[in-house]
Amino acid sequence: MGDGERLSSVEGVRGWVLYDGGCGICARWVPFWAGTLRRARLRTAALQEGWVRKRLQGSAEEMLRDIRILFEDGRQLSGADVYRYVMRHTWWAFPVYVLSIVPGARHIFDAAYRGFANRRLRISAACGIVPPKGSEGKR
Repeated sequence: MGDGERLSSVEGVRGWVLYDGGCGICARWVPFWAGTLRRARLRTAALQEGWVRKRLQGSAEEMLRDIRILFEDGRQLSGADVYRYVMRHTWWAFPVYVLSIVPGARHIFDAAYRGFANRRLRISAACGIVPPKGSEGKR
């Protein structure tokens, strides 16, 4: 399968949740939720994968700043909006989605996401959570 074919080659997939495979928390947390993401018609891939880097064509620093969803049609979501999208498409998480869009609570949700995202590598290191071997290339 060629790099350019990755998105359109998986039947029924809406998009890909792209995460930092070099972050211990991200590399363990996102694959842990792969079953839930599959039910939302999403697959997972590390931002470090060759096909992802080619498709996003951004600086490595910018790409690794946030979790992303890359949709089959090329649209993207990033950051807290990725969590909102997944919660909106997961029946048991829908109430949290509703709370995350309420004015005021939205600001808190976004700030909590940004605070964690900016510190995730330090948190991973402090907690001794290392990425699984080869997680940068796992799907």
